[in-house]
Amino acid sequence: MIDEKLSDTFHRLSLSDGKQILLVGTAHVSKESVDEVALAIEAEAPDHICLELDDGRMKNREEQSSWSNMDIKKVLKENKGFLLLANMALASFQKRMGNQSGSAPGEEILSAARLAKEKEIPYSLCDREIQVTFQRAWRKSNLWNKAKLIATIISAVFSSEKISEEDLAELKKADVMQSMMDEMAKELPSVKAVLIDERDRYLATSIYLAPGSKKLAVIGAGHQEGIVRTIQAIEEGKIGTDLSDISQAPKAGYGGKILGWSFPVLIVGLLVYGFVNLGQTEGIKMFWYWLATNMTFTAIGAILSLAHPLNTLLSILSAPLTSLHPGIGVGMVSGVLQATLRKPKVRDFENLGDDATTFKGWYRNRVLHTLLVFLFTSLGASIGNVVVFPILLSMLS
Repeated sequence: MIDEKLSDTFHRLSLSDGKQILLVGTAHVSKESVDEVALAIEAEAPDHICLELDDGRMKNREEQSSWSNMDIKKVLKENKGFLLLANMALASFQKRMGNQSGSAPGEEILSAARLAKEKEIPYSLCDREIQVTFQRAWRKSNLWNKAKLIATIISAVFSSEKISEEDLAELKKADVMQSMMDEMAKELPSVKAVLIDERDRYLATSIYLAPGSKKLAVIGAGHQEGIVRTIQAIEEGKIGTDLSDISQAPKAGYGGKILGWSFPVLIVGLLVYGFVNLGQTEGIKMFWYWLATNMTFTAIGAILSLAHPLNTLLSILSAPLTSLHPGIGVGMVSGVLQATLRKPKVRDFENLGDDATTFKGWYRNRVLHTLLVFLFTSLGASIGNVVVFPILLSMLS
């Protein structure tokens, strides 16, 4: 394979069978990228176009009403609250940058799709489903990395970060993007492997297998180097083209289930031990310490999220029981109650994208507000259990 680097964001790969792959790297919120993609398609006249997008995201962007079909209560009951929250945080971050740059997030991808239709050039969506990516990132993270992921989500939700056109131009340079990825690899290696390495492999393989003798692929600039390396490895026979091992979310193993139940079992074990070995008075004292701590931190979460008053009360009362069951959780209960007591309206779904870009919007929009209630009460109950654990241990001595 011959890699001809025409610019920082444009590679021409000549394969051993005579076929060509043109890689156009873009910043997903840059008006300049939209123009560059259009010029590349016009100048190169490819016979197939590959897009860094999956079926789900394409449908959401093409159908403005798709959000209105979402059942927020069903999402929470299926334990997909954090997954939806991560989706909204990512969309919020990209839309904020897009508003500043004058280009909608991923507009260069949609523009390429429109041009492909106009010119009757077949195209394919080559990215892995975003839900699978998020689920794999979550499942492959340990407790500490999950905490970092949640912190990143909260930061993205409430961030007011601004980025200039100059910064966007810098972000398009592969070397800058690569340095950002290297930093991510140091902080969250398991997440980097899923978000970057696996997607590089998935995109590269999908592009390689796509039909056509002259294919043009529109991808994020940060994926370019990884895609080039992967296609090179495929060409040399070092790796195969089977993607089954990274195409679905890993099932929760027994280790994860055991870990999920271990903390509740330890809490209950400490309380039972207190009753049996320290007597009824001390046992009751330990029980009330646990109850008060768990309910207090849940209350703090509900208050910070401005949950409905009745929801706040019911979440506090249910916290001791739900926080001991990893399959239910306080967040699920409080989120479903919030969506029931303050049912999202049509305008909440219609304004979802814009409201997600502002601090007030997350509290004003009933869909986003439900997610905040879910998040803060979940964190509150979890912190309560962590805080009370050493207290209970000290009472045994």
